[in-house]
Amino acid sequence: MSLAVVRSIGAGLVRSAQELEDFEQELVDQYALAMVGAGCTDHHVAAERATVFEFVRFLGRPVWTTEAVDADRYLTWLRRDRRLARSTLFAKALVLRHFFDFLVARYQGDVHALTGYVVTQPIDEFNRPTKPYFDSPRVPPSDVEVERLFAAWRESLPEARKFLPAARDYLAASLWRRAGLRISETVMLDVRDWRPDLGELGKLHVRFGKGSRGRGPKTRLTPAINAVGELLEWWLADVRHQFGDDWSDPDAPMLPSERRDRDTGRCLRAGADALRSGLAGAVRLWLPAWNGRLTPHALRHYCASSLYARGVDLKAIQELLGHSWLSTTTRYIHVHDGHVEQAWAQANERVAARLTGVEG
Repeated sequence: MSLAVVRSIGAGLVRSAQELEDFEQELVDQYALAMVGAGCTDHHVAAERATVFEFVRFLGRPVWTTEAVDADRYLTWLRRDRRLARSTLFAKALVLRHFFDFLVARYQGDVHALTGYVVTQPIDEFNRPTKPYFDSPRVPPSDVEVERLFAAWRESLPEARKFLPAARDYLAASLWRRAGLRISETVMLDVRDWRPDLGELGKLHVRFGKGSRGRGPKTRLTPAINAVGELLEWWLADVRHQFGDDWSDPDAPMLPSERRDRDTGRCLRAGADALRSGLAGAVRLWLPAWNGRLTPHALRHYCASSLYARGVDLKAIQELLGHSWLSTTTRYIHVHDGHVEQAWAQANERVAARLTGVEG
């Protein structure tokens, strides 16, 4: 993505309608330039610009004249007339909040000097949409259900009509279940990303983690807990070489497709849709009660919840999942009905043990 050279905002007074339009364009371009400077991807910058321009068209007058009531009307239009999903509505409101924060922080003085208006933040505590995940949490299946699914899936592999893709899909789903990988991170793994030489259990180099606000890939080293190391050793020793001769190439995809590159004849990388379909097919067969509901991301939630139930602290789970904020990790934790009571009983036992030790 390329940006035109932006002239100095402080150059000259704004008089004509064309000058007002140019000035408005410059403000949006400066915002885009700031996002590029922060390392945001071209796709993210383009999406935010599109939302800002959509709001400007809806407003019908210069953006610096915006008031809270204008945001009220815009969000109502998105909700009632366009019938957008709650997640989309929340995302658009967040874009506007960031954009107006930028205007207030960077160009409040310029806007007032050139137009006479004082820029205000139109997204406030009264019209800001609620976060969508509060409305529909991805509560994962129970331990018993997950174990039933994967046990049946594992036992079926030798008789699978197409063994290689079935084994590949099983491995991918196991990484979601055991290590909490995102599907996009799983797709981009290469053979060299498995590092058995690091740490006591080995580590998986996740090179394409999700960066916050579109800031490009965020890498992390994921320890091979939860028998992830054994799964990868099985995959690389017994299965991966059956896809093709590139099994020893460090840059070859960890999870290949059966399709070949026309020029090199080597395996292409398996796509997210193929891995998602593999999980859906297994759920349909061996966990039908969750048919259409158990997704790769739900298994990521299951990973977080199961680790927490086993005593792994939140900070460790945050690092495993690659979250920037601990508050994000807490939304992935879904505990059973008796969790609070058990935690209370365990706390009382620890207090009693300390008192007993002191008295002794």
